[in-house]
Amino acid sequence: MRPLPELALYVHVPWCVRKCPYCDFNSHGIGSGSGADLPESAYLAALLMDLDEELTRSDGRLIHSVFIGGGTPSLMSADFYARLLDTLERRGVLAPDAEITLEANPGTVEQGRFTAYRRAGINRLSLGVQSFQAAQLAALGRIHDGDEARRAVDSARQAGFDNFNIDLMHGLPGQDAELALADIDTALSLAPTHLSWYQLTIEPNTEFHSRPPPLPEDETLWAIQDAGHARLEAAGLGRYEISAYARPGHASRHNLTYWRFGDYLGIGAGAHGKLTRREPDGTWHVERRWKTRQPEAYLRRADDPRGFEAGREPVALETLPLEFAMNALRLVDGVPLSLWEAHTGRPLDELTPHLAAARARGLLVEDAGRLQASPQGLLFLNDLLALIDDA
Repeated sequence: MRPLPELALYVHVPWCVRKCPYCDFNSHGIGSGSGADLPESAYLAALLMDLDEELTRSDGRLIHSVFIGGGTPSLMSADFYARLLDTLERRGVLAPDAEITLEANPGTVEQGRFTAYRRAGINRLSLGVQSFQAAQLAALGRIHDGDEARRAVDSARQAGFDNFNIDLMHGLPGQDAELALADIDTALSLAPTHLSWYQLTIEPNTEFHSRPPPLPEDETLWAIQDAGHARLEAAGLGRYEISAYARPGHASRHNLTYWRFGDYLGIGAGAHGKLTRREPDGTWHVERRWKTRQPEAYLRRADDPRGFEAGREPVALETLPLEFAMNALRLVDGVPLSLWEAHTGRPLDELTPHLAAARARGLLVEDAGRLQASPQGLLFLNDLLALIDDA
């Protein structure tokens, strides 16, 4: 019988101090830096109810990673997370070696909480730095400066976090290759175990979409990507996914669950989840589910017999191959081809001629046992996916 994928948990905290103009996540500005007026107790109670509903669909699997994202999750107290993680442990669903990541804002409000977060059971931080340059931070609408970002890393390390990520963006308004590399060099001087380095994209339903800022030309973007990649690799941060670099043994377990087409529960306002469901007759299907987006509406659902779910949708069998490939081919090392049939239910023979065409164009590595993009394929991933989609 086909084994079910590894299971992860995503927890969404929808509030932030101020909505950034590039952000298309489900986040809601509170207009102050303290978070003191947030409905912390009510939101925790709703999350725990949401969690219990989700666990009925987990087929008894342990949760191997937890990622707490937002918004700005570090607006919540350490006690909030201690109670959440204690509930997971008491339910007996948290793997003993689970990776538990909290997204944190580098602003000074949250830094004093790092020690308490570590004691609560969080063992990995993801710091939303984005840039160390004043002009670029201002253009992005960030509320911290470069010095606060550096102090945040120092505070995290002093609090006992020996595993942390720095989020860094490139292709920013007014940024050239020299400024982008200066950001990388500053990040490297702080010795992170993981660095997410991705290009700013203009997303619908954002302020940048309605009022686009001037962005670097394509030639500059290519120069930034080439030089930045070389700089990170030379510093010992290996690229394991299109936008993710890590020191040996520190690739994000939660991210790998996504890219390997694993399963994840989603709790919190607007959270999404993906589950592989096994029926009593041995058949299976993949389903995506999502929760009520607006925080106030989500809290009201605690007293609603409908629960927190806003919608669900089965992934059509004919779209599974492309969905699987869109995730797996982001990984620099790809995945074993044996996972193709396991995750899509389609015979590998259907894919074989399309793999040959992709290899002929230099988009896949010459390895009959792996689905793995070549360096050229990573650069032209859409072309590679178009070939796979024809299968």
